[in-house]
Amino acid sequence: MAAIDTLPPLRDVIATHDLSARKALGQNFLLDLNLTAKIARQAGDLTGMDVLEIGPGPGGLTRGLLAEGARKVLAVEKDARCLSALAEIAAAYPGRLEVIEGDALAINPLDSLTPPIAICANLPYNVGTELLVRWLTPPTWPPVWDTLTLMFQKEVAERIVAQPGAKAYGRLAVLAQWRCTAQIVLHLPPEAFTPPPKVSSAVVHLRALPTPKYDADPKVLERVVAAGFNQRRKMLRASLKSVAPNIEDHLTAVGIAPTERAERVSVEAFCALARSVASAT
Repeated sequence: MAAIDTLPPLRDVIATHDLSARKALGQNFLLDLNLTAKIARQAGDLTGMDVLEIGPGPGGLTRGLLAEGARKVLAVEKDARCLSALAEIAAAYPGRLEVIEGDALAINPLDSLTPPIAICANLPYNVGTELLVRWLTPPTWPPVWDTLTLMFQKEVAERIVAQPGAKAYGRLAVLAQWRCTAQIVLHLPPEAFTPPPKVSSAVVHLRALPTPKYDADPKVLERVVAAGFNQRRKMLRASLKSVAPNIEDHLTAVGIAPTERAERVSVEAFCALARSVASAT
């Protein structure tokens, strides 16, 4: 396999800097640089783009993003042990890598980037879903980012792209598919990582749409969807009682049977229901 840059192999980097993965930080390292470059390519043409990476660890994906032509990579790393390894990458790519030590849930690194912006990350398992929801629900739309290329546990990835009627279909699918195109672009087995996790992983690519697919007030839609899936086994006339006292009237008005369950309601139908609820307040 051809080298993607002149820096040492990741196994050597990990040994040199004593970077054993920590379970408490949700760390599972990808050591195959050809694989990290392949993940970077799933983000599309990065030339002229700033890229946000969360949890770079020893920098395998970071190197892939830089080798694929990213204008700048802003890497947010919570583990101080990784900073010296990332500093070596910054020296090899002068002016193109900025590293912030901190918790991605506690800071807003997007303020430090210049559009167009892509987000590409092997997200730590323990914060991945929360970060995705934040990126999908900004105060205004379109968001500051153009695309999200994110690695999740396979189960989470399937929830993002699931269709109505599927067991995995839920709040995450509605939030993602209302405002984005979403598809799984790569599957990775446990043995691709060090240490191998107990589950398979998948990379999801999401592209922000200029406007949502269907009109709806974001806060009302989020409230309706959260209530519906919070008690997904219940009929909607019961699970959505807290949303509106006359919820059966709203359901009937938009063509949803009050006896239906959330997992069978399309994104379009949820948006129609949110509009009906909003018009009555």
